[in-house]
Amino acid sequence: MKITVLLENTKPEGREELDAEHGLSLHVADENAAFLFDTGASDLFRKNAETMGIDIAETAFCVLSHHHYDHGGGLFSFFTKTVDAPVYLGSSTATEFFFKALGGLLRKPIGLDPAIFEQYRDRLVFVQKESEIAPGLHVLTGIRHNRPMPTGNAKLFKQQDGKLIPDDFDHEIMLVREEKAGLVVFTGCSHSGILNMLDSVTARFPGKQIEALLGGFHLMGIPLFNSMADSPQEVRALGEKLLTYPVERYYTGHCTGRKAFAVLKDVMRDKLAYMATGDVIEV
Repeated sequence: MKITVLLENTKPEGREELDAEHGLSLHVADENAAFLFDTGASDLFRKNAETMGIDIAETAFCVLSHHHYDHGGGLFSFFTKTVDAPVYLGSSTATEFFFKALGGLLRKPIGLDPAIFEQYRDRLVFVQKESEIAPGLHVLTGIRHNRPMPTGNAKLFKQQDGKLIPDDFDHEIMLVREEKAGLVVFTGCSHSGILNMLDSVTARFPGKQIEALLGGFHLMGIPLFNSMADSPQEVRALGEKLLTYPVERYYTGHCTGRKAFAVLKDVMRDKLAYMATGDVIEV
């Protein structure tokens, strides 16, 4: 399996031909097909793909991890570049989502463009229960919430019945690919909590080794300031806990934040790698 990071917040030095933005988009190719996991915040993922010689028109489908713009803002570009490729996404009790901070003085819509649901309804596949969307490729729903969810979620809301309420991330899904040597797991932002997501995977696939886990851990506070939502001690404790799971290697970035990544790296060493725009990961 070849995974190309079409878009992430950063890019390696010397890759001036690529652009980055706050978002995440991965191109995944194996012997069966090529598909996308998230589309970033705009059509930048497509431009980077063209620069790297990847034709989005040849992707079979897209999986959207959750209903936030920095993961689904590029859906219009995906729909226009492909003929009938579907987008798999979780169902939700709401369609409007917000970031709210500073006692409500800062309020920003962060959901998907409503026009997507109107113009491309026939290409949206709402996944309400675990589904095998391709041979060995599973979309998991109903992620366990036995452990605390990320502190940063406290600023994230959804609109329901005319009121803003804390987002419970019922719309978040995860993707699991069964390989001969083990599993490859895609988590998006891990708003449900990376430990809860790992618990969900290990419960669903008991005894299976996880070759790689890719996604953000949502440890960033306010993106503008690249702050950490938790203390260094709490992030270190998370890193120590991640080392207890049967995961060969973690690849993270985006909403994990550079500061939290540095703390995790000090704990997890070669078990953890940063994935930036333009990186290619072979699993």
